[in-house]
Order: sequence, then C-alpha cells, then structure tokens
Amino acid sequence: MKIKYLLIILFVVVNCKKDNDAEFLKAAKKFQYKLNIEFLDKKSSPLKEENFKQFKGLDYFPIQYKYRIKANFMPTPNGKEFDMLTTTSRLAKYIKYGVAYFTFEDKNLKLSIYQNIEGVKHLFLPYFDKTSGKENYSGGKYIEINEPVDNIIIIDFNQSYNPYCAYNEKYSCPIPPDENYLDVEIKAGVKKFH
Repeated sequence: MKIKYLLIILFVVVNCKKDNDAEFLKAAKKFQYKLNIEFLDKKSSPLKEENFKQFKGLDYFPIQYKYRIKANFMPTPNGKEFDMLTTTSRLAKYIKYGVAYFTFEDKNLKLSIYQNIEGVKHLFLPYFDKTSGKENYSGGKYIEINEPVDNIIIIDFNQSYNPYCAYNEKYSCPIPPDENYLDVEIKAGVKKFH
C-alpha cells in the first residue's frame, strides 16, 4: 500500500516538473520570437539601416532551465530616488526597489532591482557578469522582472537582452550599477551583436 502511494506522489512530482519545464520553455521561446519580430520591423528596431541587409534574427544562447532563478526578495523600504548613469550625459531616475538573493554554481549572489520613476513604472534588472565584453555585450544586459510573490522573485536570464545602444549609439541606455556585477558566467539570453 505504501509503495502505491509513493509511486502516485512520484508520478505527480515528475509530471508537475514536466509541466513547469514546458511552460518555462514556451515563455523563453515566446520572448525570443517577440524580440526578433521587434528587431525585424524597421519601425520598432534599434538596428541601423545597414544592419538590415544581413539581419535574420538575434543570436541567442541555448535555453537552459538552470538560468531560471527563484530568488529570495528583500524589499528596500523607503527607497530614495537616485540618478543612474547612462551611455550619454542623460541621468535616468530610479529608486532601489529591493534585492534578490540566490545561489548559482555554489556561489551566494545578489542583484538589486530598480524601479523606473519616469513614465511607466516597471521593475528593472540591469547586470554585468564574467561574459560581459566577450560573449555578451560589454555594457551589460537587462531583464524585465515581474512583481515578487510571497518574497520570491523569478529571474530568468534566458530572457535577458541587450540595451538598444548595443546596436546603435544614438540611444541613451542605463549602465548597470557596480553592485549588480555577478562573479559568474551567465551564458543565457541574447548574445553580443556582431
């Protein structure tokens, strides 16, 4: 009798993981598809005119589940407005929304999450890692983050992307603060543009 219940529990756990994997993979592929559509459309693309001749789509790292991180989230009470440096003389207005704590490749890491206070208020995660300037853009990468639930926040590096200034210097892009450097290699999301 006990073996029967154990097998049922194991079946449920395995099937839940398959469903989660399928949903995760679907979301990552949807992200890539939408980004490619945006870049192929001359009205919304940051690409320069000469880049369209050979452009067939962005280059991505393989999608991997290990880069979908479930992090503990600690909100920053009464976050103060500050000026985030950009690739131009413009200063972008943000507040520190909170900090995500997680373990990756046996290292305890943290990333600060910011909230834009100009225009649409969204959660913003800019970061650098050991691949910045090599496989990834030297100016760091961005991830759009959903609100935390029960002090848990999901960071999916598979959905990380380059700022527009990686494709065209006419754009003014926030530069990730030093506190958001990860001393690991994050081989996920959009690769450096060649």
